[in-house]
Amino acid sequence: MTDIPRRAVSRTAKLAALPLGFAGRTVLGMGKRVTGLASEVISAEIQQRTAEQLFSVLGQLKGGAMKFGQALSVFEAALPEEMAAPYRQALTKLQEAAPPLPVASVHKVLAEQLGPDWRSHFVEFDDAPAAAASIGQVHRAIWQGPPPTGRGTRRRGRSAGTVATAPRPVAVKVQYPGAGDALLADLRQLSRLGAMFRALQPGLDIKPLLAELRDRIAEELDYGLEAESQRAFAAAYAGDPDIFVPEVLAAAPRVLVTEWVEGTPMSEIIFNGTQEQRDRAGTVLATLHLSAPMRAHLLHADPHPGNFRLLPDGRLGVIDFGAVARLPEGTPEPIGRLVRLALSGDADGVVDGLRAEGFIRTADPIDAPAILDYLLPMLEPLTVPEFRFSRAWLRGEAARLANPRSPAYQLGRQLNLPPSYLLIHRVTLGSIGVLCQLEAKAPYRAILERWLPGFAPVG
Repeated sequence: MTDIPRRAVSRTAKLAALPLGFAGRTVLGMGKRVTGLASEVISAEIQQRTAEQLFSVLGQLKGGAMKFGQALSVFEAALPEEMAAPYRQALTKLQEAAPPLPVASVHKVLAEQLGPDWRSHFVEFDDAPAAAASIGQVHRAIWQGPPPTGRGTRRRGRSAGTVATAPRPVAVKVQYPGAGDALLADLRQLSRLGAMFRALQPGLDIKPLLAELRDRIAEELDYGLEAESQRAFAAAYAGDPDIFVPEVLAAAPRVLVTEWVEGTPMSEIIFNGTQEQRDRAGTVLATLHLSAPMRAHLLHADPHPGNFRLLPDGRLGVIDFGAVARLPEGTPEPIGRLVRLALSGDADGVVDGLRAEGFIRTADPIDAPAILDYLLPMLEPLTVPEFRFSRAWLRGEAARLANPRSPAYQLGRQLNLPPSYLLIHRVTLGSIGVLCQLEAKAPYRAILERWLPGFAPVG
């Protein structure tokens, strides 16, 4: 058995064991309930043990498991504090670290993608990975571009999208061998864990998230496609005072070489940044996600903190473009218009707009004032000149929307999420989750007025 299949079997075995462990703890909980222990104590104990095992296993994996863990980690701020605290550190590790690929495997991929003389592209190459992602790892190097001699090598380098340049520090992203198979296998296993995720956060539905992750696998596995997206972002934000996108210097299907970004990881700011850093990071992150559809006709669709750095000059460095959504017309205008109507108290206008976009099925009767009661607490950040996002605010909203006894929960069951809005919805929630982790304060309403079509007052 080769190393790759052996690792795949090991991953599958670990993932398959998770539901068994969860079942055992559920039985344990039932037994304790029989003895008279309070149900909320049992629930908390099961949640904590399940969370500890889940993130311990996810933290050892690459592929779909790690990608799902990263996606889930941005919602950590919505969990009750007593549940979030024990494994918050493990969640952050999912954003920044993973087991490294053997050096020989790294060299093999580089030779396949950049040619057997791949070292001639670099003045230096650090074999120890500087960071890891869900389907690859990043090495620091000094790039000098295509070799000066050797006709065949130069042609090979150009076909890989290389750029001749003076020596400079670069990030070399190398895709794990077998990453595609690992992603699919891990996501198939994770789709079986719905009950366990409901134990962590009742009301949490992982199926749409998993379906969307599957849809984006092919795109994320193609580093050439990622390079195209990054170049589009770089062109859109060239010289921008808030956003920095590193230059792409070489691209092949499984290797991507980009300008190195030196800055403070957003995960570090979340844990021990100053309030000034938190507020600045929140401002520029919101600016990126709201402005990109208009400026680049793309939406950065992976908002977890591992993808961002705060540069010394206050700009947001964006270092991963594997997941993007193409929005040639920009953000759909109805989103901004419906938010504006809700804030103005126009319940009937909101309901009409929601019906037109498919959020309410045409034949379903619905209470228009109740729709406003459902939406307005979510829109609180837009009712004031500046708003401080917080874990407490997000936990309150999560409890309101996920509690089966809540009127908001019952109304939410009547609403539909059209497929065309799924990705935008997920990215918005993820971005808000990071803002709450940052506890960031900023003029978010003004940012929306500048970049969200339909939101600014008419006239």
